[in-house]
Amino acid sequence: MNLTQKYQTSGFVSPIALIEPAEAAGHRAKLEAVEAQHGDLHYKSKMHTLLDFAADLATRENVLDTVEQLIGPDIMLFDVTYIIKEPHSASHVSWHQDLTYWGLSNDEQVSMWLALSPATEVSGCMRMVPGSHKQGKLEHTDTQDQTNVLFRGQSVVGIAEEEAVMCPLQPGEASFHHGWTLHASMPNQSDDRRIGFNVQYINPSAAQTLHNLDTATLVRGKDRFNHYAADEFATGAMTPEAAARHAELEKLRKETWASA
Repeated sequence: MNLTQKYQTSGFVSPIALIEPAEAAGHRAKLEAVEAQHGDLHYKSKMHTLLDFAADLATRENVLDTVEQLIGPDIMLFDVTYIIKEPHSASHVSWHQDLTYWGLSNDEQVSMWLALSPATEVSGCMRMVPGSHKQGKLEHTDTQDQTNVLFRGQSVVGIAEEEAVMCPLQPGEASFHHGWTLHASMPNQSDDRRIGFNVQYINPSAAQTLHNLDTATLVRGKDRFNHYAADEFATGAMTPEAAARHAELEKLRKETWASA
C-alpha cells in the first residue's frame, strides 16, 4: 500500500522523516531565540508571515512532494502554527476534528505535524483514530477547560479509546492527517518541551464560507479559483511591519473560529 492509499484508508500517515534531527534542533533554537525576545509563540496563527524560517520549512520541496501525494498538485499554504506543551504541564488536546470550525467549503486539506523535539507517549504525542475521517463531521461540544490547547476547548465525546493509535515522532519526523480524522493528545509529563510545527495545506478549491477576508498562498501548481488574497511571507524574524500585519491576521482567525 503506497502513501496515498494509506492516507485514504486511515486518514493519516506517520511517521515520515522529512528533515535531519540536527536541522530540527536548529529550527527549534531559532524559535526559542525569538521567544526569548518576544515571548510565547504557542498556537499563534500565520507564523510564516512573521518568521522566515517558518515560511522556508513549510514550503520545502520534499514537504510539498508529500503533500502533493495526499491532496494533489495544486497546493495553497493556509496556516502555520507552533503547538508547544511545556514540561510537566496539564495542557492537553481533546478529541476533535480540525475542520469543524474553519469554515472551508470542502475537505481537500491536509495537516502536517512535524516534531522539533521528541513527541512520545510520555511527552503527549498525538493519538489518531484510523478511518474516522470517513464519518464526516461529528458533533463537538465547547468546554471551559483552561488546560485544553484548543481555542474553544471543542471535544467529541464517546470515542472508543481502544481504537486509537499512538503517533510518536522523533525530531525531524512528521505525521500528516485529514481534517476529519479524530485526534487528541495527553499532557506532557516529560522534562522537555514538546514542540510541534503544524502546517495546514489546502486545495485552491476550498473556499472560506464565513467571510471573504481570508488569506492563503499558492505554493505549488495552479490556482483556478482565486478565493484568497495572498499572505506576505516573512523576510526576517518578527519585523515591526510583519508584526503589525500579523496582529490583524491573528484577530481575523480567532473571529472566524468563534463565529463558526
